[in-house]
Amino acid sequence: MSLGSSARTSGASRPVPTIAPTSTPDPLVARARLLLLGLFALNGLTFSSWLARLPTVRDELGLSTGQLGSVLLASSAGSLVMVVIAGTLVTRFGGRRVLLASTVGFTLAYAFMGIGPTAGSVAMLVVGVMLNGMSFALCNVPLNVETAAVERRMGRTMLPHFHAAFSIGAVVGSGLGGLASHGGVPLTVQFGVTAVIALAWRLGSISHVVLDTVAAPRRTDLAAPDLGVSDLGVSDLAAQDLAVSEVAAPDRAATGASAAGTAVRRRGLASALDAWREPRTLLIGTVIMAAALSEGSANNWLSLAVVDGFGRAEAVGAVVLAVFIGSMTLVRLFGTRLIDRHGRVAVLRVSGLVALAGLLLFGLAPNLPIAAVGVMAWGFGAALAFPIGIAAASDDPMRAAARVSVISAFSSVASLAAPPLLGLVAQSIGIRHALLLITGAMVVSVLLARSVGRPEQGTLDAVTTVSSVTTVTSSTGETAVTPSPAVTAEPLPLSLPRPRTEPVPSLAGRP
Repeated sequence: MSLGSSARTSGASRPVPTIAPTSTPDPLVARARLLLLGLFALNGLTFSSWLARLPTVRDELGLSTGQLGSVLLASSAGSLVMVVIAGTLVTRFGGRRVLLASTVGFTLAYAFMGIGPTAGSVAMLVVGVMLNGMSFALCNVPLNVETAAVERRMGRTMLPHFHAAFSIGAVVGSGLGGLASHGGVPLTVQFGVTAVIALAWRLGSISHVVLDTVAAPRRTDLAAPDLGVSDLGVSDLAAQDLAVSEVAAPDRAATGASAAGTAVRRRGLASALDAWREPRTLLIGTVIMAAALSEGSANNWLSLAVVDGFGRAEAVGAVVLAVFIGSMTLVRLFGTRLIDRHGRVAVLRVSGLVALAGLLLFGLAPNLPIAAVGVMAWGFGAALAFPIGIAAASDDPMRAAARVSVISAFSSVASLAAPPLLGLVAQSIGIRHALLLITGAMVVSVLLARSVGRPEQGTLDAVTTVSSVTTVTSSTGETAVTPSPAVTAEPLPLSLPRPRTEPVPSLAGRP
């Protein structure tokens, strides 16, 4: 039966498929999972080890706190600009090239951030800070899409583990930065060593972590015969069809490959822009914005709120911040079963309510011990919102990069706007009470929780293939694959049966 005729009889829409858990995970997926955990931890480590040296940066350049804040805005601005186009870049060039580009950006950023303060150049520091923000935003999209791909293939909730790895890396990075500061290690030495180690780490990992964010197919990108069809994204499926067609009819495949690749690339770029007009994606982005406000405000202001609000030493404020980060990390490590058992929507609603109660308790508590209990609840509730939003945006692998880019832009806007706004309000009512403004965003997140549920029905975008494939099984069990002259643009399923032994993948099982 022809692939085109089967697709036409399957109806205009079908459920978005999921991958069931397997007792023997694919070794490639298992390796990608471990390497992605390492990359998330590395991002946390490099992010916090730089921030831990901000007092040294300020002193070497003779900056005021306000001037340093203006310098740091360059990171948020660069991140916001890059995250808007990151989805398009991933769709056009593929996750591997984007990750390599971000690796180069990180390395240059650390060089500038180390040399700038030592040379007394604020301009060089600003360039480094902006490059760092842009590189972080650029790598964030393919990394989050690939972790969602690992979650789908392993058949259980895993995204919170990757964000827990980031938190653990951040704690380690803060400790290393503190030790470097205590030991009087120059910025150029610390940042130079960090850049070299991070460069080697990323280069050794990138080639093994890309499962979904492949570049749109070109004539030279045809899928290898031994690839499993069930592991391929939509762009891969188009390339797979071309590979099979080339075996059966090389002339027709050669003449049509370029046109098919161009069509798929154009559709992919259009999808990256279309994501900004999808109501569900924008609602998920609002949920992500609330999560970024909650987590980011705690990271930026919590220790200072303890110092000013309760008259305690700076070390006590740091301990309370550690309580918040530790609470989030524990839930991200051990709370995945809650999502598997109760679903995203229920967990997001309960998480929002717990975070809301915790923040109210912290902001209104009469003493520090009660406030610390509120901080713990705040951390518990804030832990899963961001991973749940990323998973929801990645339900459809074909559009995952574009949608993750959109919701990351919402997060960047929150990171850019929240610190100065809260600072202005804090001048009048104090930072502890100013943090209560975030409760409004938490209420919105709870009200929009339904948007993160799995869609019951969905259709993949049309993929133009050069030729359909007809399979004929003989009485001896042998399967012949011949091209059909029809050109189709039909929806294709996300998950297809994996051929095991055929030298050329049989598409007999494709609907």
